[in-house]
Amino acid sequence: MTYRERRRYRRGRKGSKILLVLVVLGICSLIGVLAMIGYVLAVGASAPPLSSLKPVDQGTSSVVFAADGSRLGFIPSDEARTPVRLRRIPQSMQDATIAIEDQRFYHHGGVDYEGILRAAIADIKAGKAIEGGSTITQQLVRNLYVGRQRTLARKIREAKLAAELEKRHSKQWILESYLNSVPYGTVDGQTAVGVEAAAQVYFAKKAKNLTVAESALLAGLPQAPSELNPFQNPKAALDRRNEVLSKMAKLGYITQAQAAQAAAQPLKVKHGHLYTRIRDPFFFDYVKQELIDRFGVNTVKKGGLKVYTTIYPSLQQAGRDAIDSTLPYSTDPTSAIVAIDPRTGYIRAMASSSTYKHKQFNLAAQGHRQPGSAFKVFVLTTAIKRGVNPNSTVYVSRPLFLNTPDYGQWRVQTYGQTYGGAMTLVRATLRSDNTVYAQLDLDLGPKSVADTAKEMGITTKLDGYPAEGLGGLKRGVSPLEMANAYATLASGGMRNKPIAIKRVVFPGGAAEDLGKPKRERVLPEPVAYEVTKILKMNVQSGTGTRANIGCPAAGKTGTTDNFNDAWFVGFTPHLSSATWVGYPNALREMRSVHGISVAGGTFPAEIWHKFMLTAKGRHCDDFHAPATPMHWTPFFGRYSSRGGYSSGSYSYGNGQGNTYGGGYRGYDPRVYQPPSQPQTSPSPAGPPGQGKGNGNFGTGGSGGKGHGRFKSH
Repeated sequence: MTYRERRRYRRGRKGSKILLVLVVLGICSLIGVLAMIGYVLAVGASAPPLSSLKPVDQGTSSVVFAADGSRLGFIPSDEARTPVRLRRIPQSMQDATIAIEDQRFYHHGGVDYEGILRAAIADIKAGKAIEGGSTITQQLVRNLYVGRQRTLARKIREAKLAAELEKRHSKQWILESYLNSVPYGTVDGQTAVGVEAAAQVYFAKKAKNLTVAESALLAGLPQAPSELNPFQNPKAALDRRNEVLSKMAKLGYITQAQAAQAAAQPLKVKHGHLYTRIRDPFFFDYVKQELIDRFGVNTVKKGGLKVYTTIYPSLQQAGRDAIDSTLPYSTDPTSAIVAIDPRTGYIRAMASSSTYKHKQFNLAAQGHRQPGSAFKVFVLTTAIKRGVNPNSTVYVSRPLFLNTPDYGQWRVQTYGQTYGGAMTLVRATLRSDNTVYAQLDLDLGPKSVADTAKEMGITTKLDGYPAEGLGGLKRGVSPLEMANAYATLASGGMRNKPIAIKRVVFPGGAAEDLGKPKRERVLPEPVAYEVTKILKMNVQSGTGTRANIGCPAAGKTGTTDNFNDAWFVGFTPHLSSATWVGYPNALREMRSVHGISVAGGTFPAEIWHKFMLTAKGRHCDDFHAPATPMHWTPFFGRYSSRGGYSSGSYSYGNGQGNTYGGGYRGYDPRVYQPPSQPQTSPSPAGPPGQGKGNGNFGTGGSGGKGHGRFKSH
């Protein structure tokens, strides 16, 4: 074999080897392709049909409405979302989204193979992933059905479901659903889901009002919401926005001139507070807790609720205005006011002068303070319920040092330490005479008085001690309780359960009516009317004259010893309101506020007067007289002027107590203090039986029975 022949032979053998290798590689590639196709087909076949899948319920932010239909706020959650129809999303936002996310949206059937190839080429040229091949439909499927797990199997199922989705729904439905489900980034711990929430979070406006530049900014965010957050990385957000504008111009959605004009604008982002701003936050928290108590925290946290409440923003403002105009200075005490409709139990106002930013404690509903003589109404009601005629039943007003068989010694003085001698219960009420009411309370039985208070609406635990009738409670009561208890009189003896929520609508459209009044007759109508008549006189000529609004109204003042708390609780036929004034963080005496000592007939009555002038509206009708008049029965109490006195039970000597009242054993003002402020401890308790300034008769300073002090007004 010649040299030339040998060379040809060797080249032939090498060529054969190369061909063989190519053939083998081709076969392997074909097998690989077939295997991949088989895998894709297998995975696709294993994917459940779209009809069998339930989309993820992304929900909406729960919103709370006032009684007039205005929004009080959204219940805070990890996500903010308010779905809107496509017609309320500007064309610029739709176009910007399609341009940057899926330019062939209207030309593919759910999976854009051309787009996948284009993205692959762009990624190869750049040496990194710069474009995605997923369509808007695929992204919607990802958001609603398959999740965001990065696996090939997930991508295959996603593509199959996207194709099915395109067959079931129109392009408009898909685009609307996508724009309402895509996350646009997290601001202050809350993720804006959907274009409406994004418009509010980043521009403080509705989506329908977005400009071209604003639409382009939002459309560019879903690719990398954290990196492109305009509040944290404005340069990256600006570059991305201008990229979207350029793409819109390239595809003909806007002109080059429009793109240039929009690109020249600053970001103009504005931190929106729609989903975090809450009107009347104290009442809002009260409503939220009621929702949790009734439906559970998971239901409330999940969102999608529409909550319709009983509160009137106009009355809320009237309450705040009344407080602020009466106590305008930063050094002034705090005030809280609650108003309840006695016909339904609906809470119409729950306002205070406390600043929610610094203290989330709701004084109107949670604050328990001593009511002073405002609690005497329950003694009076107990007496009239027994048939005691307040116009003819007489007690002697004078300093008391009572040695009671069941409760021990009790010394009682009047508010001003002035005494009127023999007087009827009507006169004693108008003078708010402690000594008369102390004797009446003992004659009726302190536990009977406590029972009446509970029947009328007081929910705080009562012990049935004599001092409770004069307002000396262990824990105190809230303005909400007092307003509701007095509402029982305004409604003719019908006790209501306070209602803050009228109706709740759930995400699926089902609704639960919570506004049906829960009423129970606890007093005969003639009893409620007779008590009301006396309290009307108290507003006209007694301790509550500053509360007079020129229309029929009834009420009672309350002041505790050392002027720690002051109250006015009153009502008309249409509204019952309780006003409290005091310092919530400590037991501070209000002896010199605007140059006066704060009693119930001063600032509390003035605040009530100002509030009710607005709150009464056009109503100026009188209380309804019952068809059946009150039937009186003879009454001979042990301590009344017609009763007898056992030896040693009644004297004028100086006892060991200096009996004033409205004291605070059992009340810890630290409950009312925010953690950031120094705590104020209550004054030390004396040994049992020798309390000073207790006022909680039967607790003797801190525990057992003994000397109490009581002076209340």
